Amino acid sequence: MQRRQSVVTELNNSKTNSRDSAQSSWTEQLVEVSVFLFLIIPSMALSFFAIKQGSLSFVLVAISAILRDLALVSLIFFFIWRNNEPFTWIGWTYKSSRKEIALGIVLFIPFSFGTGLLEKGLRAVGLSAPSTPLPSFLAARGMGEFLLALVLVGIVALAEETIFRGYLILRFKAVTANPTVAALLSAAIFSLGHGYEGSAGVVTVGVMGLVFAFLYMWRKSLVAPIVMHFLQDFIGIVLLPLLGKG
Repeated sequence: MQRRQSVVTELNNSKTNSRDSAQSSWTEQLVEVSVFLFLIIPSMALSFFAIKQGSLSFVLVAISAILRDLALVSLIFFFIWRNNEPFTWIGWTYKSSRKEIALGIVLFIPFSFGTGLLEKGLRAVGLSAPSTPLPSFLAARGMGEFLLALVLVGIVALAEETIFRGYLILRFKAVTANPTVAALLSAAIFSLGHGYEGSAGVVTVGVMGLVFAFLYMWRKSLVAPIVMHFLQDFIGIVLLPLLGKG
């Protein structure tokens, strides 16, 4: 009888410890993602005022963006390592990478066409476009700056998909227990960094982020979203300016 009571007590203690561990894990992830958001949201919100800053150069902004994104991805890697989580949980998997690259290229065509129509439609119904040309710090000039722009769009595509799709969706899913809410929150935060494009541009970028999010959640890999993100930025930041159409 005494042995049975001892077994029951151990089982009850085990259940209590499991609940405490789950609660601790939830709290830790909430604190972790809150700190991360505190690091990125204020600087992203400054994009709504960036158009007024005429003294910035493309080289300065590009190098700053590269260093910032690499630092944030390094912080994410530290969190994942510290929590003993596999990197596949944030979409860093190269299984069937050729297939994922091909999927990203194929989907980019309707994606680009659709988001272009969306932005035109939003402007037609009264959402704002930039009142002045886009900031000069977004335009590369000269072969050296175009090479830097190419490096920039590659790192930004990889880093931002890791940040906004891989990491934030992982943490928002843990905190809200709702994948759709996690995707919406990550897309909304992603759109904050494009305030210089006007409200039509912010909404369009938010929809882009939502498409990337659902593609990532469907494929369980960041490869296709990274490819689409890279192509979108490459055309706007490198190709069109190089052709004199930027």
